[in-house]
Amino acid sequence: MTAKPKVAALEGWFTLDEQAPQLLGSRCKTCATVYFPKQTSFCRNPACEGTEFEEAPLSRRGRVWSCTNASYQPPEPFVAPDPFVPFTIAAVELEAERMVVLGQVVAGVEVTDLKVGQEMELVLDTLYTDDESEKMIWKWKPVA
Repeated sequence: MTAKPKVAALEGWFTLDEQAPQLLGSRCKTCATVYFPKQTSFCRNPACEGTEFEEAPLSRRGRVWSCTNASYQPPEPFVAPDPFVPFTIAAVELEAERMVVLGQVVAGVEVTDLKVGQEMELVLDTLYTDDESEKMIWKWKPVA
């Protein structure tokens, strides 16, 4: 059986480099403020009137800022396994950008396994598979 191609579930939000995936944000060309998800129309920095942005690969590592669990099934367009299995969510402050990015944590890691300030890294995981492809998403994984 041939493996299905891996594609991003959210096109343009992250790279599909399995060894070193990165979230893809944008940087204002006027004031250098970084955004995730990408900003494309105007800079949200109140001191800036910039309207041009460049792609900005973001830090792969950060530290837990907060965490919780999703013990209920999120609404569409989220695709949940059947039956739904609760999962952990972490808000991670990125190492260089100092912005907080929310995301799922890899399977098997519970809220009680995480501590504020704990180092995390970005990894790729399968969100779901359909007839054409394997839909990939980023997740946070504790650094060993």
